[in-house]
Amino acid sequence: MSNRIIGREGEIAQLDHIMKSNRAELVAVYGRRRVGKTFLIKEYFEGKFDFYATSIYEGKKSNQLAIFHDELQRHIGTPIKRPSSWMEAFMALRDYLDGLQQDRVVVFLDELPWFDYPKGQFLKAFEWFWNSWGSTCDKLKLIVCGSATTWMTDTFIGGKGGLYNRTTERIYLAPFNLYETEQLLRSKDIDWDRMTILEAYMTFGGVPLYLSMLRNNLSLYGNVDALFFADHAPLRSEYEFLFQSLFKSSDYYTDIINAIASKNIGITRSQIVEKAKIANNGTLTKALNNLISCDFIRSYNAWGKSRRDTMYQLTDLSILFYKRFVEGYNNKDEHFWTNTIDSPARRAWTGIAFEQVCLIHLPQIKQALGIAGVLTEACSWRFAGDDNYPGCQIDLLIARHDKVINLCEMKFSQDEYSITLAYSKDLLQRRSTFRNTTHTGNSLHLTMITPRGLHRNANSSIINSVVTLDSLFEPKR
Repeated sequence: MSNRIIGREGEIAQLDHIMKSNRAELVAVYGRRRVGKTFLIKEYFEGKFDFYATSIYEGKKSNQLAIFHDELQRHIGTPIKRPSSWMEAFMALRDYLDGLQQDRVVVFLDELPWFDYPKGQFLKAFEWFWNSWGSTCDKLKLIVCGSATTWMTDTFIGGKGGLYNRTTERIYLAPFNLYETEQLLRSKDIDWDRMTILEAYMTFGGVPLYLSMLRNNLSLYGNVDALFFADHAPLRSEYEFLFQSLFKSSDYYTDIINAIASKNIGITRSQIVEKAKIANNGTLTKALNNLISCDFIRSYNAWGKSRRDTMYQLTDLSILFYKRFVEGYNNKDEHFWTNTIDSPARRAWTGIAFEQVCLIHLPQIKQALGIAGVLTEACSWRFAGDDNYPGCQIDLLIARHDKVINLCEMKFSQDEYSITLAYSKDLLQRRSTFRNTTHTGNSLHLTMITPRGLHRNANSSIINSVVTLDSLFEPKR
């Protein structure tokens, strides 16, 4: 195994188990585009496969078959007849693999969904190959990978045809957390402090490809300008390609994203229907589930609300950055990011993005609070207000099985956060409103999550616990 793999300890352990097993393995590797699926498999096996083929985006059946044939011919080492169908192609693959005299046979088919050209019968041939021969060949380790997460989960893993329940292992790759991001940057000799790494994470998310494009001879702001705002910036058109490569009805999906992104706290399904001007039907249900599977959005229920009040919120930090600053950019200032360091728009964005970072790092927050092993439910809470209590909201509360609820405040600040008298009164009012309107008997702990910690003053004693940036950088245990 290559030493270039950053993080992915759980996935590596899973691959180790697969390679040691004494049965045929059909392994599906999936996750959002640019998250490092191909890199992980190639580095783990050091590029040594008994057969490897990758498809091409929007390639026709003839193109895909030609690629498959050329790769098979290269592995065999002698000319073979070019197949006219996928059934012939997989028969030839079977004959080649069956003749290998070795304990383990590793096959890697990358970007599997793109092989499945409409009416090409690829999936039918794959089903035949696995069900008739592959599943009985104990030495075979067949690994398939795809960025089109919806195809992987709905058609391949969750399909109701001949491949139903046939995958023996599933490896889901999530974007990096802060700990893994720091490791990646260190491997590139980028020696930034953790506040700078946090800002990089808020800009690019935990997407390994984007992070790998950062250069160590530029500041963070210089990198952002080069990647998004300079002439021919490589990531400026990434958003459009991302959705086009993942979803056949990409405009439909971007309409949903635009609707959800219109409110920081997210919106309900009925509001999506209204804003995106789309039908409230099964197609929308599937699209929302697909966006969740791709780590673009999350769904959550506010405290005390029913499932019909489910909220959908944009959580992909790179898309949040794009929607805020890159979309509609007029191309007039190639140093836009450097020249707007302290703009109101930047300050507003950092607050919103930091809240999303906190939600992504809930396991680390629980570790910092000493409740990693306690059963919890994380959600938000809103109260519209009445004659007795003013309206208010809490963006994150952690309801614990030990009868405690952490009411969390997430505040981005370059320095220690200072609680003013007015803010302390507001926090106490929210705590009182929550207790009296929900009638909870649990203990309520005010919790502050802020990068540099809390400045101790006359108003800070109301805070029961503080979580700092260093805690968010802890590895997930």
